[in-house]
Amino acid sequence: MSVAEKKPVDPTPVPEIAQTAAPPAAAPAQGKPRGKGRRRVLMFAVPALLVLGGAYAWLSGGRYMDTDNAYVHQPLVPVSADVAGRIVEVNVSENMKVAAGDALFRMDSTPYDIALAQADAALAAARLSVEQLRANYATVAAQLEAAKGILDVQKRELDRQDSLSQKGLSSATTYDEAVMDARQAQNSVTVAQQQLNAAAAALGGDPKIATDDVPSVRAAKAQRDAALRNLDKTRVVAPIGGVVSQIDSLNVGQYLGTGSTVASLVNTDDSWIEANFKETQLTKIAVGQPVEIDVDAYPDLHLSGVVESIGAATGSQFSLIPAQNATGNWVKVVQRIPVRIRIDSDSRGLLRDGMSVQTSVDTGKSHLDDLL
Repeated sequence: MSVAEKKPVDPTPVPEIAQTAAPPAAAPAQGKPRGKGRRRVLMFAVPALLVLGGAYAWLSGGRYMDTDNAYVHQPLVPVSADVAGRIVEVNVSENMKVAAGDALFRMDSTPYDIALAQADAALAAARLSVEQLRANYATVAAQLEAAKGILDVQKRELDRQDSLSQKGLSSATTYDEAVMDARQAQNSVTVAQQQLNAAAAALGGDPKIATDDVPSVRAAKAQRDAALRNLDKTRVVAPIGGVVSQIDSLNVGQYLGTGSTVASLVNTDDSWIEANFKETQLTKIAVGQPVEIDVDAYPDLHLSGVVESIGAATGSQFSLIPAQNATGNWVKVVQRIPVRIRIDSDSRGLLRDGMSVQTSVDTGKSHLDDLL
């Protein structure tokens, strides 16, 4: 047969083929009731599992109180000058680690050397004055003994003239002269005794007192000690060990007044955590509970600590201008109370003042424990 004689193919499907394709379409209809049952099971089972899971999570939770509003704190000591003067030497640089007693800077000591020399001279003069008072006391004591001796003689003369006068052997004039001499001798004794008391008072009331125990000498010694202290304070040393910071105003040639702060000293070996917990979290937190600490700067560093104390007031109460929650502008905001945490593990000197940390306090009780 030739190509021209071929008949065109009819695209209409043969009825027999349509009939043979119909039976597979009926299969899903037979499985429909089974799928509907599964959906019903899932519809009730999933919410039930979610409720049970949520209940378990809530009952087993509440034991750990977490906050990321926590920071590292270290002692910050301002370095200042106790005396006024001009800086002549600086021994430290920014962020330099120093030990307690290390020299930080030195001030011009010339005025204080002069003041110390004047104090030494004043102390020597005070001691010399005491020796003069001792000599004066000895002189007055000798005068008193002499006056007493004359008084004894005059009393005996008065008694003799009195006896002669009664016998008529002495005139009234002679007797009166004896009375006058006895009274003058008594007055001399009285005056000498007063002078002796004054000399003793100048020696602090005790003639045998040590020279350095006399009040005037003690005052001179105190002035000398003050002058020596001021001289020593021209050399400023570190009160504690740590890192020196903020020394921009510490320069040679600069004049410092008394109490002027020129640097800061941070003790990096003494660190603690101040965590600001919400007031609603403090119900279970107590002193002595263990704490886990994670430092933001060191993800692999995990520290342990203990709750050391709980703040006496919220942070807002210690601000310079506390919030005034008067009627009309009051909005309730959950307050935070600082909790001091002692670090027990070794931080290897990595912590710095102000670093951010995350803390988790183990209260030891979950919600389930509270219900039981």
